[in-house]
Amino acid sequence: MNEEKLLAILRLQKSKAIGDILAKKLIVNVGDVEQVFKEKSATLQKINGIGANALKHLFDKKNIEFAQSELKYIQDNTIAYSYFLEDDYPKNLLNCIDSPILLFKGGNINLNNDKIISIVGTRNMSSYGRDFCNKLIEELAEHNPIIVSGFAYGVDICAHKAAIKNNLQTIAVLAHGFEQIYPKIHKKYINQVNENGGFFTEFWSEEQPLRENFLKRNRIVAGISKATIIIESAEKGGSLVTADIANSYDRDVFALPGRASDMYSKGCNNLIKNNRAELLTSADDIVKLLNWDIKENPKKTIQKQLFIELNENEQKIYDLLNQKGQQLLDVISLECNIPIYQLSSILLQMEMKGVLKPLPGKLFELI
Repeated sequence: MNEEKLLAILRLQKSKAIGDILAKKLIVNVGDVEQVFKEKSATLQKINGIGANALKHLFDKKNIEFAQSELKYIQDNTIAYSYFLEDDYPKNLLNCIDSPILLFKGGNINLNNDKIISIVGTRNMSSYGRDFCNKLIEELAEHNPIIVSGFAYGVDICAHKAAIKNNLQTIAVLAHGFEQIYPKIHKKYINQVNENGGFFTEFWSEEQPLRENFLKRNRIVAGISKATIIIESAEKGGSLVTADIANSYDRDVFALPGRASDMYSKGCNNLIKNNRAELLTSADDIVKLLNWDIKENPKKTIQKQLFIELNENEQKIYDLLNQKGQQLLDVISLECNIPIYQLSSILLQMEMKGVLKPLPGKLFELI
């Protein structure tokens, strides 16, 4: 990615009153992130959600200075990053409408493995929860999953350590920038995590671990994985927020049950009771529900209809999906330069022709 483009992304990310959803909408509608700041205000105001306040912050000159400073930090420290329109962006996060437009990363993260699970829970972990977490990850090790968590006290760090012990990749999602670590006592685990996976954060280098940042962080923990596992939680807590977000993303949620009298089992018990999570008693529950126990067979050859006639726009879409695989609706719109309002009907026609099929989360792939 060239410097001008990265600077534009950082500038957009820094703009107050413009969150990730609106940022993506801007990029898709004008065609490119750099064009956002070259477009006339009158044109931008026609985009749903762009009001006077958003425009005011979008063109705030202070954001240029902030973005230039962060760009220098990224270059000086060789910080890696993933942009939501590039191939190395976590595929599961693409399904999440509010996922970050830019993620910073460190370590040796490899997301080619599709078996990704998040494990979260209370910071006040009991011996019951700790023993279960360790045993669960040990039993799952034969399936080689990636273990995601938030690097916090209790369940989080237990999950990371158990993953490392079982030679599994583990990813820690931070609620702050790379210039500090929270909690400080976990600095001793940084090298181990980097060697066996790495770190993700959407926050700039100097960003502190504020309360609201942990809540934002939770959506990445929930969105990056196929399933979220809650191991012990009080009646209220951050892990329950993560479970709610995972449910909103239509992801599987599991919860470890406990005694009705135990304070740090009430949250899990309530999730199960209200059908917001599957009851979790062993690794087999995860393996079966996520179909990890089904051995992969050679793909059956599907005879495609020959000589299907495609118009110019349909051919663009076909070529994109053929080259890059399944893609998000907004990405197809941007890559093929077709407005969303036109794209939906084109995709429907291609579906009726038997060329492609829709997937959950506004994804599409060729048949």
